[in-house]
Amino acid sequence: MHLNVLKNTVLLLVFIMISFGCRAMSSPKNLNEAHVVLKNDSTIIVGANRTDVYLPLLEGKKIGVVANQTSVIFKTDNTFSHLVDSLLQLNVEVTKVFSPEHGFRGTADAGEVVKDGIDTKTKLPIVSLYGSNKKPTTDQLKNIELLIFDIQDVGARFYTYISTLHYIMEAAAEHGIPVLILDRPNPNGHYIDGPILEMEHKSFVGMHPVPIVHGMTIGEYAQMINGQNWLLNGVQCDLTIIEMEHYTHDTFYELPIKPSPNLPNSQSINLYPSLCFFEGTNVNAGRGTDTQFQVYGSPFLKDQPFSYTPKPNSGSKHPKHEGKVCYGVDLTEEKQLHQLNLAYLMKAYQATENKTEFFNSFFTKLAGSKKLQKQIEGNLSVTEIKQSWKTGLDAYKKMRKKYILYN
Repeated sequence: MHLNVLKNTVLLLVFIMISFGCRAMSSPKNLNEAHVVLKNDSTIIVGANRTDVYLPLLEGKKIGVVANQTSVIFKTDNTFSHLVDSLLQLNVEVTKVFSPEHGFRGTADAGEVVKDGIDTKTKLPIVSLYGSNKKPTTDQLKNIELLIFDIQDVGARFYTYISTLHYIMEAAAEHGIPVLILDRPNPNGHYIDGPILEMEHKSFVGMHPVPIVHGMTIGEYAQMINGQNWLLNGVQCDLTIIEMEHYTHDTFYELPIKPSPNLPNSQSINLYPSLCFFEGTNVNAGRGTDTQFQVYGSPFLKDQPFSYTPKPNSGSKHPKHEGKVCYGVDLTEEKQLHQLNLAYLMKAYQATENKTEFFNSFFTKLAGSKKLQKQIEGNLSVTEIKQSWKTGLDAYKKMRKKYILYN
């Protein structure tokens, strides 16, 4: 008994030292190389590293963790450990892991059904929230006394981790389970842009009346979900947010781990809100290449300065236009965007000969309304289209201020 207490105390002190010591770090060494992408020289201390703040809240409780490959605690020796592994080492009673789109290890294709399973390392049961159900069931939440949510987001409405957040909060509220969010930076947190989603077009790639680029961290977004009564029947989630240190919305942050298979670097993450529109068209956005969301093209865009041929890879088993030469544009050297760039989409539409086959039904879900497609088909200018967003964006920005945790 005394030995266990001593062991836990020592481990706690070690993790507290890690939390306050996480400053500049180079590329981590102990994760699958497929996920390691960039050097992170930030002084930001993420929520997961503030173990001194949240470990006392876990004591004596049965814990469920909503996590993927980005759920890590950074160390001072340029490595990191997965949050679940760290909690188990500290004798925290983790009983179950919940995984979002792309799975617990982040290797599944976009939209690919992810099955329940057992984690090979920890032997913990993994419940997929991108399989037979997206909202945890009563049975799946049985014997859980607190849920931890720790997933790296990229700040776009159609990136499904915020939809998973919604369903976690909703299920937890309905079952009286508190939710603890370990906050992480938003790499696209430096701007807000795009049309506001119209609720008749609500889907898993857009659940809330927010712009495409919402300018909030996961923690801030969770506060907004609660504050705006967006959960079913207006239920309120018992929410605790472990805030970051040294973060502002203008802080440039290079993610040290790929948030999903087709966002391999900061360039793809920055371009993603603008290029994801192509998922609702006949244009390939780089899936099936090593420059996902950094190039775009199709067999129907002739006389373009660049070409490539999508092939199956670890991020896309069957990419759009697989094995066909796609003509398009290389954006790997494009300067950092501080707004949505509609020019890519509009130029591709204009260059496509058969315009009736350019858009598909998924485009409306991504855009959040039918208006954007009609505006492009009607040859409105970028200025005219963006002017139509102004009233909605102004109202959103005013509402957003109530939930901001960082400057």
